[in-house]
Amino acid sequence: MAKFKKIDTINIIRRTGIVPVFYNKDVEITKKVVKACYDGGIRAFEFTNRGDGAYKVFEQLIAFVRAECPEMVLGAGTMLDAPTAAQYIQMGADFLVSPCLVEEIAPLANKRGVPYSPGCGSVSEMVRGMELGCDLVKVFPAGNVGGPSFVKNVLGPLPWAMVMATGAVEPSEENLSAWAKSGVTAVGMGSKLFPKEVIAAGDWAAISALCAKCLAWFR
Repeated sequence: MAKFKKIDTINIIRRTGIVPVFYNKDVEITKKVVKACYDGGIRAFEFTNRGDGAYKVFEQLIAFVRAECPEMVLGAGTMLDAPTAAQYIQMGADFLVSPCLVEEIAPLANKRGVPYSPGCGSVSEMVRGMELGCDLVKVFPAGNVGGPSFVKNVLGPLPWAMVMATGAVEPSEENLSAWAKSGVTAVGMGSKLFPKEVIAAGDWAAISALCAKCLAWFR
């Protein structure tokens, strides 16, 4: 089961502001990436269910996070059906994320007190997600649906909405400042936060330093 209560998980994501999104079939590399993010100040991390046997990596990763990164909420991404979501909830995922709105996941997550952030590309999808009990809705792919201006305009008539933007988020002061000014609750950031050459070199300190910079820029 999740370590954190639903409201606590959402508050941690809100306070952190940046949610790294990552997948690697090598559990040791994944552990090092998560720890590097944690050392850089990150307190929310999304491991994506994108490869064969990804759940096996997550099972080992969550045990590592509980022991070495006690203040971090660890979520599972790319949830496309309820059975897969149930599997990750059983393993202890603190939150769930999808690239689209999968309605069957919402009641399952609500019943277990686990935040579910569905991917939404329109105002109608966002509102439907909130109707289903999704407190934090994900705008995806955020760059393609309108970028920071889309979020800012949506929050005009929906000021109570909590939005996590993922897609076209970059680790730069200009980009993160623009997203912060749009009113997003948080942003999800993937490969650009983890350059292949940095991973290959095992330069975990560089990832920590970049995370710290991004947090400062976003805040």
